[in-house]
Amino acid sequence: MIDRLIIPLLVAGMLATGTANTLLTKLQDQVCVGNCESPDPTKRHYFEQPVIQTLQMFIGEMGCWLVVGLFYLHQQYLERKNGLKGYEPVGAGLEEAESSRGLNPAVKALVPNSEHRLHLSGRRVFLLALPACCDIAGTTLMNVGLFFVVASIYQMTRGALVLFVGIFSVIFLKRRLRAYQWLALAIVVLGVAVVGLAGALYNEPARTEPEPSTPVPPQMSSVAEVNPAVRTIIGVLLIAGAQIFTATQFVLEEFILEKYALEPLKVVGWEGVFGFLVTTVGMFVLHFMVGVTDAGRGGYFDAAEGWREVSQYPLVAQTSVLIMISIGCFNYFGISVTRSISATARSVIDTCRTLFIWIVSVGLGWESFKWLQVAGFILLVYGTFLFNDLINEPLRSCWLSDRAGKQREREEREENNRGLLQETPVEHI
Repeated sequence: MIDRLIIPLLVAGMLATGTANTLLTKLQDQVCVGNCESPDPTKRHYFEQPVIQTLQMFIGEMGCWLVVGLFYLHQQYLERKNGLKGYEPVGAGLEEAESSRGLNPAVKALVPNSEHRLHLSGRRVFLLALPACCDIAGTTLMNVGLFFVVASIYQMTRGALVLFVGIFSVIFLKRRLRAYQWLALAIVVLGVAVVGLAGALYNEPARTEPEPSTPVPPQMSSVAEVNPAVRTIIGVLLIAGAQIFTATQFVLEEFILEKYALEPLKVVGWEGVFGFLVTTVGMFVLHFMVGVTDAGRGGYFDAAEGWREVSQYPLVAQTSVLIMISIGCFNYFGISVTRSISATARSVIDTCRTLFIWIVSVGLGWESFKWLQVAGFILLVYGTFLFNDLINEPLRSCWLSDRAGKQREREEREENNRGLLQETPVEHI
């Protein structure tokens, strides 16, 4: 009975925080930080600091250690209360922690992915720095891409992830894709193209009203100066291209967690630590190599200007804190839900998340409703569902004429796709 109450709460939390991640980041992008009194919106300077936004994402991921720490303290309390000696991990004795139906969904994110693999500890933990570096590249590119497009197009374009995950799973994980799955990937590409075309053909509303202005250095430029159609195309290409790094991250995580056991929330926490350290070092290096030059002053890599904007503009600082909290909460909710429900339900939740972002963006006047974008979204959803075997493949009856054949085909697909995108522990924005 308790599980039936907890799971809807976890799903609601995942939807709320997942939607908030994108909307808060887009709100942060729309804060004017220079020359705000200009009547020409293209002359205003908005908050455009993708590296700082990547850093705040990793801080949010590091916040998962708070949940891990609180859970550990709770376990210690229970052990003392029950007179137990030593530490007894939750789910001990289970063949597969994930297969435990009696385990409370709220703690499944804190249970190792396997009890029979070598625990990922000591120097082996540094293996997680590899997917963290991919996360840095992918997230930073997506942050830049979000400057150029509205929130719903950003979220839909991220659907291109399934394309690169499918290709990389064939190349590196030796998965075998069937003809209808390749067709599904082609449909996803078509859907992304239609969504991008919708954004390029229709001009979106201007950014939100700016805050009080401060003088803006002449070196500063804004993406608003770019032609709207070109801006959308650039944004879609950046976001779609970023999925290459995200897919690489997923494949690396899959490869590591097939060999080692670790609690999923700790995976997020460790990647947050490594990502934070590498991003911080990279931020300083890029600042002194690019940010202090005449061409780079006030740009993406001017860390001093970025932190000045964060400290002087309350809305930028407030949204930064909210994004950090939202990222941490989303990873907890997302992992807990992923380990408690079916793949079909997860895909439906992701679809609802995109729809919520779209509805809120239209309601706030950040973008207009476009039927062409609806067509692109339908193609994306259909292609993703088809790829993940959530709907029947086209002309299925042509090559599966009997029930036994259908059953064999289903078992082969499940074995072939086992482990592919079973968990998505790291959220970007």
